[in-house]
Formats: sequence, C-alpha cells, structure tokens
Amino acid sequence: MTEKLTLHVACIYHYLYHYCNDLCFKSKNLYNYANYIVRQEFINNNEWIRYNSLDKMLKHKQVYKELPAQTSQQILRLLDKNWKSFFKAIKDWSKNKEKYLGKPKLPKYKKKNGRNVVIFTNQQCKIKDGYIKFPKT
Repeated sequence: MTEKLTLHVACIYHYLYHYCNDLCFKSKNLYNYANYIVRQEFINNNEWIRYNSLDKMLKHKQVYKELPAQTSQQILRLLDKNWKSFFKAIKDWSKNKEKYLGKPKLPKYKKKNGRNVVIFTNQQCKIKDGYIKFPKT
C-alpha cells in the first residue's frame, strides 16, 4: 500500500506533471465548449454539427488556440466520434429496446474541474536521442 502511495506522490512531482495536467485541463475546456455548441444546435434545430464545420467555427477561438492545432483537431474528432456513437445507439435502441436500460443520452460534458485526454500526432511528437519531444504550447 505504501509503495502505490509513494509512486503516486512521486508522479505529482515529476517535472512533466504540470505540463500534462495543464494540457488535459485545456483539452477538457475545448471538449466542453465544442460539445455545448453541438448540443445546442441539436436540441434547438435538430441538426448535428460535424467535425469539419466545428473545426472551422472554433479555430479562431482562444479555447482552441490554447492547445497545439493538431491536438485541438484530435479533440474535436473525438467529440464527433462520441456523437456518431450516440446516433448509432439511438438507431439501435429504436429497433432493440430490450438491449438497453433506457434511451441513450446525449454525450455528456466533462466535469468542471476534470480533465480530458490529450492526443498528439506523430507529426507533433518526435523521438530524439531516445527521448520523446513534446510540442510547446
């Protein structure tokens, strides 16, 4: 038990912890901001804003610019994938209600003080001298 606690505390003091934590928090902010836009459009107009439109809409917003561009794009792609899964589940639910405990719900927001995954592409991260080089923000 002490070993796990020590390892966890040691991770907090790793020099990359604050860098990663900050990126994950900004990732959550972008995800929630974009999800709000998609949800409102769906609720009010029954329209689904897809990735390409969402990316064009948000690329000049501060929440998008706080992350490397390719990372922001990957977060929006993930959100689009989550919405696609929602629509697929709704379609299946309408045919096979017995498979579900209830009607599938819209993709949820991440917790206000939570974090979200950060996705780097192979164009952003490079291996140099046996070390992974991360992009600067």
